[in-house]
Amino acid sequence: MTQRTAAVASDAPAAGAVNRALRWLDAVPYTLLAVPLRLAVATVFWNSAMAHLANWQTTLYLFGSDYKLPFLPPVLAAYMAISIELSTPVLLVTGFLTRLAALVLLGMTAVIEVFIYPQAWPTHIQWAAMLLVLLCRGPGAWSVDHLVRRRFGSLSR
Repeated sequence: MTQRTAAVASDAPAAGAVNRALRWLDAVPYTLLAVPLRLAVATVFWNSAMAHLANWQTTLYLFGSDYKLPFLPPVLAAYMAISIELSTPVLLVTGFLTRLAALVLLGMTAVIEVFIYPQAWPTHIQWAAMLLVLLCRGPGAWSVDHLVRRRFGSLSR
């Protein structure tokens, strides 16, 4: 047995363990991955809504001074943001209209990144990554979307 053959033979148990671990990870159902993604993103935006609603006058002040959007009046922007922050988390948690909710939140994340907190891109890219997975792959089997698709058939597939 050459040195190389002996080295490969001694690595075989390690390689087998790695391959088994990879097969096990590959077998994790998407649904188990989608649920924490849905909950994580929902929590971020729900908590923001609760903070904004805790003091509406401060929220209106922030939208008028710090969160200035070049294309929306501050009061309208505040109401739109709160509406999105209250509705989309409920949709994500239930898995209802998940892809639409993810798309809306991706848009909101882009607006926040570009116009309000461009220095917070490390956080925003994490939100965007989770939202892109949900947009592209959907909510998984533990969702209202899945139940509707099973009951009424697929609209997109």
